[in-house]
Amino acid sequence: MRSFDLDTRSEGSVTVVSVAGSVDAVTAPRLADTLGAALAAGQVHLVVDLAGVGYVSSAALRALLAGVKGARNGGGDLRLAAVGTDVGKVFEMAGFDGIVQRFDDAAAAVASFD
Repeated sequence: MRSFDLDTRSEGSVTVVSVAGSVDAVTAPRLADTLGAALAAGQVHLVVDLAGVGYVSSAALRALLAGVKGARNGGGDLRLAAVGTDVGKVFEMAGFDGIVQRFDDAAAAVASFD
């Protein structure tokens, strides 16, 4: 089984979800649940740090899109940080660049909310 880990922390008004491992049909529901819990708690400024992610499937794209929709419906946004080359190619092919802002690292993504 592929390893997968999530870590959530707050940086001011921004919730940062750091992801490590592959985000696929098995693990994407955990990401969706984590984002959903943050949104349910009123945390609408979200950063998903993908520095530790080497693979994403369409299930990951669905989880992230649900997070974007929920954040924007609440007056906030979801931004991506540290997207690797292979994952970035998937996002480009899926048209994510026109939907979600990407930043080099989590600190830059957090600062973008100021």
